[in-house]
Amino acid sequence: NVPTEMHHPFTKFSEWKFKLFRVKSLERRPSEEETEGSEVSYNSSQETSPESTVVSEDLSLGSAPQLLANFKPQESEKSNADDSNETDLKRLGDEAHATAIQQLCRICGASFKMDQQNRSYPVHGPVDSETQDVLRRRERKVTSWPELILKVFKTDVRADVDTIHPTRFCHNCWTIMNQKFSHNASEVYFPHNQAVEWTPHSAACNVCHSSKPWGKRKGAPQLNPNKMKKRKTRPEFVKKSKTPSSHSIQWKSNKALNQMKDSCKKIHLDTNLLVVDYPSDFVKSVSCQVCEHILSDPVQTPCKHLFCRICILKYIKLMGCYCPSCKYPCFPTDLTAPVKSYLSVLNALLLKCTVSGCDEEISLGKYSHHISKHKETKGKEAYAHINKGGRPRQHLLTLTRRAQKHRLRELKMQVKAFADKEEEGDVKSVCLTLFLLALRARNEHRQADELEAIMEGRGAGLHPAVCLAIRVNTFLSCSQYHKMYRTVKATTGRQIFQPLHALRNAEKALLPGYHTFEWRPPLKSVSTRTDVGIIDGLSGLNRSVDEYPVDTISKRFRYDVFPVSALKDMEEDILEGLKAQNLDDYMSGPFTVVVKESCDGMGDVSEKHGSGPAVPEKAVRFSFTVMNINFPNHNGPVRIFEESKPNSELCCKPLCLMLADESDHETLTAILSPLIAEREAMKTAELLLEMGGILRNFRFVFRGTGYDEKLVREVEGLEASGSIFICTLCDATRLEASQNLVNHSITRSHGENLQRYEMWRSNPHHESVDELRDRVKGVSAKPFIETLPSIDALHCDIGNAAEFYRIFQLEIGEFYKNSSVTKEEKKRWQATLDKHLRKRMNLKPIMRMNGNFARKLMSKETIEAVCELVPCEERQAALIELMDLYLKMKPVWRSSCPAKECPELLCQYSFHSQRFAELLSTKFKYRYEGKITNYF
Repeated sequence: NVPTEMHHPFTKFSEWKFKLFRVKSLERRPSEEETEGSEVSYNSSQETSPESTVVSEDLSLGSAPQLLANFKPQESEKSNADDSNETDLKRLGDEAHATAIQQLCRICGASFKMDQQNRSYPVHGPVDSETQDVLRRRERKVTSWPELILKVFKTDVRADVDTIHPTRFCHNCWTIMNQKFSHNASEVYFPHNQAVEWTPHSAACNVCHSSKPWGKRKGAPQLNPNKMKKRKTRPEFVKKSKTPSSHSIQWKSNKALNQMKDSCKKIHLDTNLLVVDYPSDFVKSVSCQVCEHILSDPVQTPCKHLFCRICILKYIKLMGCYCPSCKYPCFPTDLTAPVKSYLSVLNALLLKCTVSGCDEEISLGKYSHHISKHKETKGKEAYAHINKGGRPRQHLLTLTRRAQKHRLRELKMQVKAFADKEEEGDVKSVCLTLFLLALRARNEHRQADELEAIMEGRGAGLHPAVCLAIRVNTFLSCSQYHKMYRTVKATTGRQIFQPLHALRNAEKALLPGYHTFEWRPPLKSVSTRTDVGIIDGLSGLNRSVDEYPVDTISKRFRYDVFPVSALKDMEEDILEGLKAQNLDDYMSGPFTVVVKESCDGMGDVSEKHGSGPAVPEKAVRFSFTVMNINFPNHNGPVRIFEESKPNSELCCKPLCLMLADESDHETLTAILSPLIAEREAMKTAELLLEMGGILRNFRFVFRGTGYDEKLVREVEGLEASGSIFICTLCDATRLEASQNLVNHSITRSHGENLQRYEMWRSNPHHESVDELRDRVKGVSAKPFIETLPSIDALHCDIGNAAEFYRIFQLEIGEFYKNSSVTKEEKKRWQATLDKHLRKRMNLKPIMRMNGNFARKLMSKETIEAVCELVPCEERQAALIELMDLYLKMKPVWRSSCPAKECPELLCQYSFHSQRFAELLSTKFKYRYEGKITNYF
């Protein structure tokens, strides 16, 4: 606190005089000569006015407007006054009111003079560092005073006008806001319903005509109206005061604007530099409305007008808080960045180089880099240091502190002058920014990131989203991560990793329910809420006594919410895909999204210890993968995104998890039916989602191909794999398939299965069970998930490899000659095969066939090794041909798109499959007479 200095009694009155007759929108500091001159003139007049001490002290306490309220002109002056004097008095009253309210608190109305230290804070702008620390500790995202005032006092100050509302608030209200978010929340005593309501100046103004000035201290001297009548010098002062006329105000503001435009010429680019002669409306849309140059670091006001950041900030400081184009209220905290699509158009504009002798045409985005090259070239020629003899010049960092100060003295003065002129004297920010730019220019981004973090008050720690990625990718549990976080913090003394609560907040932005969206038309029987995260998988179940009991735990997302999160994760890929296909990134759609659905059991998940709820020891997961995204074009659909690894777990997004057995048809139906109902509603609607600043339309196409044979039978209502109906693609029985290995076609579909279930349920022909079962071809339960007829490639590999493994054993023992052999002999054949494969192919024997063993077994090298154990050359040739046909057919049903990846093998597939069937029915008839496996 600075101790109170001795002032002449009239000094405070002279300061108040300057505040009273200063237009608020043209606020500026008086020069030192003006202040000194005013003090001299009023010092001389003070000697003849002994009562001025009382008047000036009362005026300094915030009651100055009473001077005009109690002042009454004399009779002779009233008779000679005309309309212009009344207008002047009204204007003086308005100006006095505008000045008086700036001495009061915006929230509670108290005078700043009540605080001995005269502390006050701006209503608009970012919060101070102390409050920022409190908010950061409480994990609040508020960064500006208007948001904080609205939260604490329920008062919206964003549309304030300077002539009606005060622009600052007192320290008492500041303390209340800090206590609100600190641990001492119980000490908050400000009532929310008693905030001051401010009105324009009028004849019955509470501020100007109150008998007791707002915020007056006890014992302060009162203004005596009787003394005011006796005094004759005060009316003369009111008459002689030099108030700027409206013409002079307009002239000064125009002059200031012209000076601002002249200064902009040095740093901003003129529209005449554009290479293309654009229409005037387009040129206006890419130029600043203040300086009329091409936009530099553009920002957007709430009324959607665009300006250079420097220009609009200078304009607001000079002319007031409103938009230059439409006069809509606008504050520095309201400025936002334009959409990315506009910035890409702006940066793509071609400009002429301003350097003489350079005829290059450069885009606006690369213009500064191009100009810097000219400066570097010129700098190397002009600014090379010349050593004029004497000691060799030492490097700056090797000098003493005093020598460093001496060498950098001139630069320090230049930086200080720049900071005083442009950044309100903030030399530290200017120097840190220069250091940051120097590091970025030399590609030292790690140090630059640390410096930037320190400048923003975050420290040099990692971002919470980065910490979350580290925790997930290293498979750390919450307790393990917390232990690592504490260890690193204690060892280094720095908070490099973020605490767990910060990771949970970062996770919210990645989970469904964070982004807003809309379905058009609205989905049938689905809520329109968008902020829905993880929900109970049993929430839609109607429980009754007679119903099948569902003893399980299930969690899921809503089907219409999860694709929104997936698409937002792929936003950059989609926009890049549009650019790669030479499409404009402002296309709104409709985009077609192809989604692959998957569902499978997750095996044994039993609890090894503890006493949890009595639930099944198996789990089932229903998930989906975004396979590709297409955009309709006049030449056909254009693919803007395609998943490169569609079978990877990284792109497979879990939609529903349940503790259940995949063989439990009733539980699967009960839990997955709501998901399927949401999916059916999504098929006929379009998703409206903002992406890249533009609202875009998405349509969804669902492909149920991520099911193995067991689950296909389950969800399509078919009998299990031990049934005589061996195939999920056609209606063939095991006997029919073994007798006819060639002519089969896909006959099963979801619609056909539904019809057969209805026939099974109603039995319209009153048939017996066997007759009815033969009629419906093995459909004995209600199909509830639509799947596409497809082959499960992994289990196809395993099943076929198991068959070949068995054929190899039988060929080694020449089973085709003598079929009556004992089990011991068959085991001896298997042992011989295993020993030989281990020796030649490094294939270790296994108890049960798996995918890796199957892939190694089905190869040319393996069949050559096996043929060494087969005595008959004719059988060797048959085995080699059988394996060769299989290897030619395998790419067709293994590939995602055979027409693109292996078109020749696709054309030959029919011939190869018929030849394969012919070999099985002739050479290997002993194995496949009256029976055959489903995948063969």
